[in-house]
Amino acid sequence: DYHVEVEKHYYSVPHRFVRAEVEVRFTARTVEIFHKGERIAAHQRMSGNHKHTTVPEHMASSHRRYAGWTIARIRQDAAAIGPATSALCDLIPDERSHPEQGFRACLGILRLAGSYGRGRLDAAAARAIDIGARTYGSVKSILANNLDRRPAHQRSADDAPILHANIRGPRYYN
Repeated sequence: DYHVEVEKHYYSVPHRFVRAEVEVRFTARTVEIFHKGERIAAHQRMSGNHKHTTVPEHMASSHRRYAGWTIARIRQDAAAIGPATSALCDLIPDERSHPEQGFRACLGILRLAGSYGRGRLDAAAARAIDIGARTYGSVKSILANNLDRRPAHQRSADDAPILHANIRGPRYYN
C-alpha cells in the first residue's frame, strides 16, 4: 500500500509513490518522507502501535471512496441483510492483521444483495462460513453456481473420521 513503516507505525505517502524508494527522516515529534531529495510527506510522529496515519489526499481515488466507511457501518448494513451475512462481515475483518483490509471484501459482499437478493446472500454467507470461505470471490461463486440453494454436505453419524498420521484433515486445507 502507500504507507511506510517507521518504528512499528505506518505513515502515508502520496499513492503515486507506491513501490518507489523513499528516504525517511524523523525526530522526536515529526516524520518526513523524501523521494529523490524532495519532501513528499510530513507527519506528526506517533507511537509504535502498528497502526496507520493516513492523509486523505495521499489515498488513491478508489480508496477515498471507502474512507467514510467504518467497520460499524459495514456491520450495521450486513445485519440488515441477515444473521449469516452479519457473522461473515464480522469474521472477515477480524481475521486480517489490519481490519481495514477486509473492508473491500465486505463491501463487495454487501453489493451482491442487489444482484441476488437478501435471502440468497444470507444463505450464501451461511454456506461460506460453514466451508471456511471468507472472501468476496467465494461468496459470489456460491451465488453464481446456486450452491446457496443446495443443502450443504452433511456427514452421516456412521462416518467415523479416519485417524492416521499421514491424513491432514479439513483444517489443513481451510
